Amino acid sequence: MPYPGGTVLICARCHHFAAAPGAALCQRCLGATPEPVPVLGSAPGRWLRSPVGLGWAAAVLLGAVVAADLFAVCADLFQYDATGALADGETGAAAFRRADRADALSGLAAGAQALSLVSCAVVYLCWFQRVRANAQVFNPFGHRKSPGWAIGGWFVPVANLWLPRRVTLDIWDASSPWGTTRSHALVNAWWTLWLASLSAGRVVTGGSGDTEGAAQARDDALGMLVSDALDIAAAVLAILVVVRLTRMQHEKALAGAAPAAL
Repeated sequence: MPYPGGTVLICARCHHFAAAPGAALCQRCLGATPEPVPVLGSAPGRWLRSPVGLGWAAAVLLGAVVAADLFAVCADLFQYDATGALADGETGAAAFRRADRADALSGLAAGAQALSLVSCAVVYLCWFQRVRANAQVFNPFGHRKSPGWAIGGWFVPVANLWLPRRVTLDIWDASSPWGTTRSHALVNAWWTLWLASLSAGRVVTGGSGDTEGAAQARDDALGMLVSDALDIAAAVLAILVVVRLTRMQHEKALAGAAPAAL
């Protein structure tokens, strides 16, 4: 049975189904057969689904991205030192062996970054789609883009520089406590650092093995160091965004329907 005001409570135990009327648990947890509860004022078939599990999974995998980036920073420092020695005119088998080890370490770090990023992206997008769907239940009319843009906005060239942020802000506003609006500072800081890390990574050009090429490779290593450091900062803020938004939606669902005055 739908609750008045346009939303429903989430089961306090399983965090998946709507709570039964007058109870904190869903019909399944109370021992009855669960049925998804539709929401008054929303499109047919729309109901709240808990973002907690996906939120924690996304946060953990973002932590894995941070760990891979920290490994990459160490590889960048080693690469910067090795190529810097060649650029300064150091020769000999030891210098070239150190450069080879630096290249191998950089390749290993790049593989770890790619693996963690792909794994994180899959789970993050699932979480993002979930919170977007919940936001539609909280506020069906407060979104500038249709639900499909929660996923598609990340893959449209050029537009992906601002569309995901716009969708996130709409979700953020819809998920804020009834009658209030939370500051956008955290979302804006995360998106700024994310764009900065992308920009820093694109200036890397690569170099050859001679002295001039080694100097270029040293500059590239410095550029990658800056990019990886910015990516760490962006990933840390992304974790905060995921945790904060997940908590906002969970608490708003548990708070029940909007007050009649709203």
